Amino acid sequence: MAQAPAHRGANRPSNMLFWPVPDRPFVERGRGIHVWDQDGKRYIDASAGPQTCNIGHGNERVRQVMLAQAEKISFAFRSHFRNEPAEDLADLMAELAPEGLDRAFFCSGGSEAVEAAIKLARQHAVAIGQGSRYKMISRLPAYHGSTLGALACTGDPMMAGPFAPMMPIWPKIPAPFSAYRPAGQSLAESGLEYADMLEREIVAQGPESVLAFIMETIGGASTGALVAPDSYYARVRQICDKYGVLLILDEVMCGAGRTGTFLAAEHWNLTPDIVVLAKGLASGYVPFGAIMTSAGIADAIDAAGGYIHAHTYSASPLACAVAGAVIQEHLDHDLWGNAGRTGAYFMAQLQTLLDEFPFIGEVRGRGLMLGFDVIADRATGKPLPNQLNAHQRIVQEAYDRGLIIYSRRVLEGAYGDFFLLTPPLIITEAEVDEVMELLKQALRAFAPEAQAAGEA
Repeated sequence: MAQAPAHRGANRPSNMLFWPVPDRPFVERGRGIHVWDQDGKRYIDASAGPQTCNIGHGNERVRQVMLAQAEKISFAFRSHFRNEPAEDLADLMAELAPEGLDRAFFCSGGSEAVEAAIKLARQHAVAIGQGSRYKMISRLPAYHGSTLGALACTGDPMMAGPFAPMMPIWPKIPAPFSAYRPAGQSLAESGLEYADMLEREIVAQGPESVLAFIMETIGGASTGALVAPDSYYARVRQICDKYGVLLILDEVMCGAGRTGTFLAAEHWNLTPDIVVLAKGLASGYVPFGAIMTSAGIADAIDAAGGYIHAHTYSASPLACAVAGAVIQEHLDHDLWGNAGRTGAYFMAQLQTLLDEFPFIGEVRGRGLMLGFDVIADRATGKPLPNQLNAHQRIVQEAYDRGLIIYSRRVLEGAYGDFFLLTPPLIITEAEVDEVMELLKQALRAFAPEAQAAGEA
């Protein structure tokens, strides 16, 4: 059998399918908020991967739990056995979640979890005699995953375009970019206006046909940690209740403690009918995702014959043991508290960027789910020219300096370029200062291009 070389080297051809950044170096190891490549260069992982490695890299507790569970059994199929790690994890999550979220289903990631949530919502409608409900309403821009059902809710034409004939493109309402509201309109008024767009869309579609509204509680990659005005959240819940539409919160990125509470929705006392979690729930140590719902929804489906959905790796004892250890690490070291405290410090430092860089429109987020947008006009939100590729240029400038941040451009830049700063929840204020210095260097390197574009 051929032996793989100890170090491949960055220019060695790859047999990997779809490797989007072939010029990136090979990773060697990680510890805490840092990652090293095979050449020994150190990077600050200020995005926790894609908002995933919440407890940092190389956690010894998780490694020990993983080894201990593997010594017992790594895999057991749900239809053959129940397993204690899965049951214990479901109990723990029900204890941590807001009242009314007391049933859990486990899978292997965020896209799978969104699919599971959509199918759960549909089966509930059928179970209670409302089979006419099948339409999903979501926001634009948004990101809910890359499988076909999740992609139908995401709706970005650049992602969904080739697959459009293969899936429904569900109705969308605008994401609440209230920072760029009309002059004279208050933040609360803007939040209500955006929420009321949901009611108008439900009425336009026919309330009897609308199954659920899915939204990111705090926006992820497609909106750069967008937080709606406080008024938005309660009104959305009221509208869903009025028309019998289920509210699904996608907390794949913002959940599992990243904002300072187990669910980001807790900041607004908002309880969804279904919530989707992944990424930070197992902190990237294993592929993992989950949905939570109420006993009432679950019991109605059980009474009608049971939840028609399964995955081979659902409720994997190894994965559930790891996720349980990750949550316990958060609890024992008050990492959710640190997300709130250090997040507030980080936000204050990010706000200072507005004074130096006029091409930054807004700094936003909650806890350690933080972001900013890069635009041409702060007053209107007008985007920079696409040809500047701001989302790629700034990320590369940061990467060259040993700082990893996350960016996306959606809808061909119609809403600007979005950047996320979502470090592991173990980060300290001193480490935030390091991130800020490198980020400023990257932004200063890009500034002349942004200024030239603004003057053109």
